[in-house]
Amino acid sequence: MEFDVAYLVKQLPALRAGFLLTIQISLIAMVISIVIGLVCASMRVMRVPVLAQLVAAYVEFIRNTPLLVQLFFVFFGLPALGLTLSLFWSGVLALTLWAGAFQTENVRGGLAAIAPGLREAGRALGLSRGQYLRLVGLPLAVRVGLPSMLNTCVSLVKNSAYVSAIGLRDLAGVAFDRIASDFRAFEMLAVLLVGYLVLVLSLSFAVRVIEHRLQAPFRA
Repeated sequence: MEFDVAYLVKQLPALRAGFLLTIQISLIAMVISIVIGLVCASMRVMRVPVLAQLVAAYVEFIRNTPLLVQLFFVFFGLPALGLTLSLFWSGVLALTLWAGAFQTENVRGGLAAIAPGLREAGRALGLSRGQYLRLVGLPLAVRVGLPSMLNTCVSLVKNSAYVSAIGLRDLAGVAFDRIASDFRAFEMLAVLLVGYLVLVLSLSFAVRVIEHRLQAPFRA
């Protein structure tokens, strides 16, 4: 089977819409998951009663169950509990919860890597535990944990293809629909590979720029 450029050109509007939807879902899930990671890691480090244990259980549950099963539970299982979400928000919620658990561990690892002397200096200056985390701990933890946080974001972008399993017409959803209807697997799979490669490389470049700026005071 030859690569049909004319066919691919005809599918560009649908593929573009799917590509933009993939970006939208990934960005929303990425931002919220980082916030979840910061909040949950702080709870675990501060050992907030009950909440720290709940966070630990959440992290273990998410890390030890398949993302696809989590996605199906959000879309098909939550309505049985009285919570019905649209295709879009079901995908966002599943990806957010998945990435949030890993970001929690990334941030917690960054906090654990901070030298004990900084915590002691914060106490000597009269900083409360909350002030230390907000002004010293979390900024340093993000800087230290940025590579692992990037890896989680990259995995989130790639795993966003799973949302096509519940019928969402993201980039993967559009491509699989065309494969099923037109049997043009080669063209569609090529688009998928290139599309996700562009997304991941763009994200990696953006994070390298951020990391370079964060490290500027230390290079000086």
